[in-house]
Amino acid sequence: MSDILSQSEIEALLNSLNSDPESSDVPVGGDHGPEMPNMASFADPAPVRAAGRFNKAYETYDFRRPDKFSKDQLRTLQMLHETFARLAGSSLSAYLRTPITIDLISIEQVPYEEYLRSISQSVFTVMSLPPLSGQAVLEIEFGLVFTMIDRMLGGPGRGINRNVLTDIERPLVRQTIERVFSTLKTAWEGVVIVSPTIEGMETSAQFVQIAPPNDIVVTILFEVKIGNQRGAMSLCIPYLLLKPVTAKLSAQKWFANNARKQSSGSRRVLSYQINQTSVDCAVQLGTANVRVRDFLKLHPGDILRLDQQTEKDLPMLVGDVPKFAGKPALDGKKIVFTITNPIEE
Repeated sequence: MSDILSQSEIEALLNSLNSDPESSDVPVGGDHGPEMPNMASFADPAPVRAAGRFNKAYETYDFRRPDKFSKDQLRTLQMLHETFARLAGSSLSAYLRTPITIDLISIEQVPYEEYLRSISQSVFTVMSLPPLSGQAVLEIEFGLVFTMIDRMLGGPGRGINRNVLTDIERPLVRQTIERVFSTLKTAWEGVVIVSPTIEGMETSAQFVQIAPPNDIVVTILFEVKIGNQRGAMSLCIPYLLLKPVTAKLSAQKWFANNARKQSSGSRRVLSYQINQTSVDCAVQLGTANVRVRDFLKLHPGDILRLDQQTEKDLPMLVGDVPKFAGKPALDGKKIVFTITNPIEE
């Protein structure tokens, strides 16, 4: 079949367009000879736009910045790194002995070159994520880095206006980053079990080349608060590194994995571990109000009058919470405690 329309087919098409009352008048020739006005009117898109027959919804697409991740996958990545931010904040707070809050600000996919242009002075930690092939980058501003170093060395957490790390400061930063990586591993366990490893540490963006300039990367931006200090931290992961696990980033599979019931074997292991846990128990004999000067004069053999009545049960505390009531007794030469009833909360 020929791909070229005959003159009669062209005229039939033009007549169907002119049959629309809202369309503008288009002159159509009556014979079968070729006429330039007919061809010009067919090529002119104005009547078609006026009729509104071929108007279609569209969205802007930049071929220089192709979208590699769907919105569903980006939402899953957002949930993963919100968990990472919460765990990293708790871990660093305990390590540096100061309140630290990490909040996820944004997540987007951009070319790697654009990500590097958006960063000025920071510490770049290049890491690998086996079994995934490739490298990623954790970036922390110098102000936050020196604040953490000051806390580790016993200071109040003051920032330093400097953009170079000394040979003593590098191992300290490395220890802090390793604690952050352990929380990243925990946050990613629902998708893939990775083992983040530090491959290098740089202070200039031009030496951090983990992907070609035009390759798409996912950038996750965090805001870090250490006392009165605030700064930015970001995580850059190339698309090619995440490509093998993109199928696991759908929200349906994510929630299905989280809602999956535990097997009988895992329940037995959990029950065994709980049963082997030891707790501190104590029996409260009573309380007494004593002045400080009288307390300082106490000697062995002195007697304190308690507010506990002998005929009433004593509370037994598990941790610091009263759980049972009972009475003291003797079992041979041993002092024992007989539980009479539980204490309702």
